[in-house]
Amino acid sequence: MAQPLLRAVDICKSFAGVQALKGVSLEIQPGEIHCLAGENGCGKSTLIKIISGVYQQDSGYIEFNGKRFGKITPRDAIASGIQVIYQDFSIFPNLTVMENLALNSELADGHKLVNRKRMRKIAEEAIAKINFDVELDRLVGTLSVAEKQMVAISRALMFNARLIIMDEPTTALTRKEVQALFKIIMRLKQQGIAILFVSHKLNEVFEISERFTIFRSGELVVSGNTSDLDDKKFSYYMTGREFEDELFTPQNLSEKPVLEAKGLGLTGFFEDISFTLRKGEILGITGLLDSGRTELALSLFGMRPADKGALYKDGEEIHLKSPQDAIKNRIGYVPEDRLSEGLFLPRSIADNVVISEIDRLASGVGIIDRAKRRSEIYRWVRDMAIATPNPENACSTLSGGNQQRIVLAKWLACNPDVLVLNGPTVGVDIGSKHDIHAILQRLANEGMAIIIISDDLPEVLQNCSRLLVLKAGRVAAEFLPASTNEQEVLSHML
Repeated sequence: MAQPLLRAVDICKSFAGVQALKGVSLEIQPGEIHCLAGENGCGKSTLIKIISGVYQQDSGYIEFNGKRFGKITPRDAIASGIQVIYQDFSIFPNLTVMENLALNSELADGHKLVNRKRMRKIAEEAIAKINFDVELDRLVGTLSVAEKQMVAISRALMFNARLIIMDEPTTALTRKEVQALFKIIMRLKQQGIAILFVSHKLNEVFEISERFTIFRSGELVVSGNTSDLDDKKFSYYMTGREFEDELFTPQNLSEKPVLEAKGLGLTGFFEDISFTLRKGEILGITGLLDSGRTELALSLFGMRPADKGALYKDGEEIHLKSPQDAIKNRIGYVPEDRLSEGLFLPRSIADNVVISEIDRLASGVGIIDRAKRRSEIYRWVRDMAIATPNPENACSTLSGGNQQRIVLAKWLACNPDVLVLNGPTVGVDIGSKHDIHAILQRLANEGMAIIIISDDLPEVLQNCSRLLVLKAGRVAAEFLPASTNEQEVLSHML
């Protein structure tokens, strides 16, 4: 085997007495696509920041292209050809594509005056490397997530990158955009550029990577060829737990529907949507990004009121013109983007849990009953298995899976009859994903009616008792998960 491009050897790192990395090692060959996987908090991000010089390890060393670094700095990393593309892409939304691409070169070359002709030439050469077609004068803030990612990749290649580290690069991408990204990655591989692909998504690991390394709780669990992995091994290495993937079967369906849609429509987004939903049932709704699934979710919560058809709750027609209308009708909604729509991140875990029932916890004169508040907080932290040493800690300190449990707890505290979840496990690691699915199945078996809206086909097939497929704003097909498969469902989505 050729000399490794990167060797991270026996890396240890502690923060305030907490050991984030415990003697981990990682090896990447030139032109290799290597997946670094692990649950949130396993140490992936810490190692990335050590390799790129953001953090300094306590012990161990980095070797890149045969050169050994006791302590590597960001300048060393960039000069060696190491580039990191973080989840936020680290680009300037208020600058144009051209300015984002050419600014670093202008600064590095010591130019004191802006020469827009020179900047345009730099930017054109950058996007040409990956055949990225974009208007250079567009503000980056107006681009899609996928386009922003292409800008970040183009910029990385400007500095003679030999290793590009992509941190959870597909979190906010559609299936089509993921495929486009993978084509770019394969093109980079052909150019001899190595990719460290950081992810916890099973299907992506199998599809794109040649070798893998898995961390758990700051330790190296296993490293090897991806061809030697299967789903069960991957899940076990990630979590230390074994999961049984059994299809959800309703245990206690109500005789009459709790929610019924007849010819529901929202001009320009979806048309003629009809379905029934009973207590004890989990209805799945899937489709591509432009299928109308998200707009339907928002309509069912009154955020994008339907302008056609009718919606019935317990046999009586209801009109959802606002979220307040939905809440009055005991309909809850877990949004797709929990960070900006579902949580108050700077506030405490406790405040986020009880915010939806604040009126019930207050006395007649508006004073919060502290004993009741404390009881509710610890009840939901216990019931939802939210991993925190102190509920008064900021919500932002938690992993994605624990944040999602808080969003669930907030709505469950309202005791809804119907719970609509839009992308319930987006950005959540494997262990938390299984736990959230178990919670939803338990809630259904206790009599709640649930709608899961998601383009994660394994998720809806495993957890839903019925599945609607939307395409171009209409119902293209309806399936019983037990009698279909991913390929058949996908054929109706595309």
